[in-house]
This record gives sequence, C-alpha cells and structure tokens, in this order.
Amino acid sequence: MSRAAITTEPLSEPRGAARAVGAVPRRWFLAVAVGAGLATATGCAATRAGKVGLPAKHSLQADQLLVLSDFKLSPEHPLIRDLIVLRRQVAERLDLPLGSKQIIVYLFSDELTYRQFWHAAYPEYPIRRAYFVQSPDRQLAVYTSWSDRIQEDLRHEFTHGLLHAALHSVPLWLDEGLAEYFEVAGDEPGAVNPKYSDWLATAIQNDWRPDLRRLEQLEKVAQMKQPDYRESWAWVHFMLHGSPVTRQILLTHLQELQTTSAPTPLSDKLQKQFPDVETRFLNYVATLNSTGGWIATQPGRAGHDDGHRTQ
Repeated sequence: MSRAAITTEPLSEPRGAARAVGAVPRRWFLAVAVGAGLATATGCAATRAGKVGLPAKHSLQADQLLVLSDFKLSPEHPLIRDLIVLRRQVAERLDLPLGSKQIIVYLFSDELTYRQFWHAAYPEYPIRRAYFVQSPDRQLAVYTSWSDRIQEDLRHEFTHGLLHAALHSVPLWLDEGLAEYFEVAGDEPGAVNPKYSDWLATAIQNDWRPDLRRLEQLEKVAQMKQPDYRESWAWVHFMLHGSPVTRQILLTHLQELQTTSAPTPLSDKLQKQFPDVETRFLNYVATLNSTGGWIATQPGRAGHDDGHRTQ
C-alpha cells in the first residue's frame, strides 16, 4: 500500500476559522466517554444547547470521515488529506478492515463558540480541546474547534472513532494508548512522543515500574491520570515495535475484540509468552529515549527489527 507524507508543519487556517482565545486543557484527560453520562445522542445535545447549535454550514465527506463546519475546508487541505491517510494507516498497522461506519467531526470555527456549545450541551463535563463521543445508538462523533493543535487533536480523536467503528469494544487503556500512538504525525505511524519518552526514562530511573494489569482494571476516563496515558502509549509502542511476537499478540487481541468484549487480557498473553515481559518492556522503553533517537519504520516480520536508532 502506498503512503503519503504527513505534514508536520503548522496547518494553515481556512478562511473563517479563528485562533484560540485562551488556553484549554489537553483533550486527553477526558478524551473518550463511551457508555457513560456523556454518551448522549447528538440530536439531543443540539436541543439542549439551544441557540448555540452545531456547525452545519459546510460539509465535507471523505470515506468514513464527515466534517461539519461553519467555515469551508477544501478536500485538498492538509488536515483532510492527513486524516484520509491516517484511516488507511490505522487499518494497515493494526490489521483491521477499512470500515464504512461514519465518523462525524463537528469542527467549530473558534474556541469561544465551542465552549458555549459544550457548556450548554454537556454542563456536567469540563471543557477540553476535543472530545470523542459514542452515543447510545453508537453514533460516533468528535467535537473540537480550530486551533494550532488541530492536527494532533483530530488524529487522536479520529483514531478513537476508527477503533470504535471496527471493534465490538475497546478497553479504556488500549483505546487511549492507540490514540496516543497514532496522534504523533510522521511519515510512518510510531514516531516517538519525546515528552512521553523523557518522562518514562526519568520515572524508570526513580524506580517506577509498569503495571499493565492495573491499567486493564481502569474503566472510567476519570480514573486515568497523565502517567497512565504515557504508560498506555508505551505498552502499545512496545507491542507494535518490540518484536514480531509482541506485535502478533496485539494484532490477535484486536481481532478478538471485533467479536467479543472480554478476550483474555493482554497482560496474561504477554506474561505467558514472556515471563520476563516487564524487563523486556523497560529495556525497550529505554531505547526510545536514546541519545541517537529512534526512527519509526514499518513493523517487521519474523527476523527483522521494528525500528532503528540513528547513529
């Protein structure tokens, strides 16, 4: 499958989009709320919002992606091209079928309007830069506003949508770990998030140890703290790039999640295959923060490395 280069430069603002008016907390604190109070049908949300309606003036359809906005976006805009490529990358990297279930992105032109809508529609939830919502009827929607972080935010939230469109269910930690993995733009998925790798390296030096079984027990977004997102990202990175065996364990698990919500936990599968999995994980994470740097490459098959460090 051919690949297109993914822009990593700041995206140009389309006419009608406004810059953010103030700092908004990163969306990954409460990135997903599925099956809880936030899972309210989009139509109901619009009704509750009153005069502050959802963006609807312009629409843009591309495969599963439907963008509704109050300003016009060209189908050739780098942001749209990036999401189209991301859809194929997620399917290819995770060995999932290209889905057809629609994922709606409600893209507000400015932060103020987005804030007003969110407070009116979901007053019980704090404002975040972006939200992914799966409603009771399984409609998949992303809510956000244009900002200088729009590419990062939409890559993260659109990944949530793609996962929920393809899988019967997604454990919270894995949902977030995969979204964090794919949010980092680059020619290939799997580029290292330097803030995460730096934090993990420091944590390991201070005797921090991973605990995948604890992550697997988390069921509510409010239970996940910043270190949990970092660790989830690291486990996903380890499984996809650590070795062909760890990669296959994850891919098989995802295949099972297409038909069941309760497969054997990944922690059990990894422990059975690698009794020293914690040591392997820690050694792998150390390579992500190496002085030479780590370059993402296509995950290898048996007998091949899954990434390399620059010299």
